[in-house]
Amino acid sequence: MATNIVSVIMKFLTPDMIGRIASALGLDRNDASSAVEAGVPALLAAFAGVAARPGGPQKLADAAKQEINTLDKLPGMVGAAGQTVAERGTKMLSSLLGSRDQTALESVIGKYSGIGSGASSSLLGALAPVVMGAIAQQQGSRGLDASGIANLLESQKDNIVDSIPSGFGRLLGGTGLVDSLGDSAKKAIMAGSETTRAAAASVARTIDDTRRSAVAQAPSSSNWLLWIIPALAIAALLIYLLGRPTEQVVQQGVNAVQSLTVGGIDLGKQATDSISSLRTALSGITDTASAQAALPKLQAATAQIDKVSGMVGQLSDTQRRTLAGLVTPVMPALNQLLDKVLAIPGVAEIIKPTIDSLRTKLATLTA
Repeated sequence: MATNIVSVIMKFLTPDMIGRIASALGLDRNDASSAVEAGVPALLAAFAGVAARPGGPQKLADAAKQEINTLDKLPGMVGAAGQTVAERGTKMLSSLLGSRDQTALESVIGKYSGIGSGASSSLLGALAPVVMGAIAQQQGSRGLDASGIANLLESQKDNIVDSIPSGFGRLLGGTGLVDSLGDSAKKAIMAGSETTRAAAASVARTIDDTRRSAVAQAPSSSNWLLWIIPALAIAALLIYLLGRPTEQVVQQGVNAVQSLTVGGIDLGKQATDSISSLRTALSGITDTASAQAALPKLQAATAQIDKVSGMVGQLSDTQRRTLAGLVTPVMPALNQLLDKVLAIPGVAEIIKPTIDSLRTKLATLTA
């Protein structure tokens, strides 16, 4: 089975490593995790675009030669030297992408993760040497030539597209940085758009449920206000939703409409954080050894989701629909990733019992 370079990179970018990068750059750990999840495939897509330009493969080869041992040195590079690494990576991106594409990439990553363009620039600068180091590692010192790197990126296009988070593809597609990936990238972008529209519909239904409840309890003379206010809210939300990634869209809709806090626990945040942890752990599975290493993380995330599903009974019907609207949009991409991992020879024997339990618990949240 051909190596998945995204999985190779994510194997090095463990939750602990991402936490250290976030600390070095002064970022929130969860925000940094979202930015890394989107940033790795985005950088690979951008490099694939560079490889398609005249002279681009040689530029990539020259950059890769500077990062041959980066992955081996990564633990020591993060920390006090984090800003220095970020500055080096930022210069690399400027040289390879040019200011227009670099700025566009920083903008969409900052928007998707919520960290803003400035922090996104530093984070992408820190990621660039890691991504280039993985390219160098896959090629080996003898294979670091222009054609070898171009062929590597060409062979990884499907893996890159599969790794683009749901809701991020549409943002990235607007920059033109995925054009070199072909039709599969366009399909991924459309899938993200459909998911966003489904999330918007879910929020709209929840607002309507709230309005109906209020109408039933309010004097008839004020009913017209109870109709017009939610209508305006829906219109504003739908306009705003079009420019936001799926997970953030749904979360903001939830915050605006209905609290999901039970016993001091935000069930919505607990669910989305657990799913994000699952996706990170699953992305690092490439064989039986990595599956065994990821199993404790999968079990921990499943336990958190079990905790959420066990508290669903304390939610009102409206809250349950809100929670379902939060989880349902991300399930197609998650199920696709689960199926892909389970198809790896020998992996199902290790993680399938945990995955089966996980799917049962997630079904409770989306019912």
